[in-house]
Amino acid sequence: MLIIGELLNTSRSTVEAAVKARDVAFIQRIAKKQTLAGASLIDVNAGTFGVEEPEVLVWLVNTIQEVVHASLCIDSPNPRAIEAALKVCHRKAMVNSITAEKERYERIVPLVKCYGASVVALCMDEKGVPDNADDRIAIAEHLASRLTEDGIPRDDIYLDAIVRPVSVSPKDGTVALDTVRGIRQRIPGVHTICGLSNVSFGLPCRKLLNRTFLCILMGAGLDSVILDPLDREILAAVYAAEALLGRDEFCMDYISAYRNKKLTGGSPSL
Repeated sequence: MLIIGELLNTSRSTVEAAVKARDVAFIQRIAKKQTLAGASLIDVNAGTFGVEEPEVLVWLVNTIQEVVHASLCIDSPNPRAIEAALKVCHRKAMVNSITAEKERYERIVPLVKCYGASVVALCMDEKGVPDNADDRIAIAEHLASRLTEDGIPRDDIYLDAIVRPVSVSPKDGTVALDTVRGIRQRIPGVHTICGLSNVSFGLPCRKLLNRTFLCILMGAGLDSVILDPLDREILAAVYAAEALLGRDEFCMDYISAYRNKKLTGGSPSL
């Protein structure tokens, strides 16, 4: 399971305040905690800064890269901000995200190709997010086909089934689940991904819902996820699910996690 740490997002008030103050120590501490907890990529989002977003993203990328070797997920719909950040990335990056919307696709995909990045592609088009799995899968097939034709390797394509709050749309959990399963069955060679925490928005005991839904999605074929890696219980659930689904040879990762006390509660320390 590819884990993408979600915490360096300026929609979080503490992160936005730290960025405004150019608090290097705060940003680097969060980046290190996420990688130590098990994140393979760090999501970087500065969307609240408007016209300053390109400059802020560059500062964030450079600040993070000073202390961690994880790859970065550049999270923005703004092509100028994406390109500015990609120019200073030391390692292969991920771009989050494109859709089947013509303008957004045509402005961002050339950057993905130019910088050799991987890309998150959302199952939505000009009409928005479909309410049923069949239509989302059809968009996913279209995106995968077009990205392949445009020279993006299938292994660099991460199709996002789109997770929405079940508190608003009670059936959306099963729609996302069926979409992941359909992508896995009908589009070989690509990855599946989601922003997990959306599912529990507005409900109590959000972490319980998040980790339960993640295990269900993994059973349907999800292999990448954007989440809070400092939640030790959800990471423990990932290790357990990987072992139970036969994705952990001889359960070695699970055993290693147990020996390193990663299957117990509490926050990782630096």
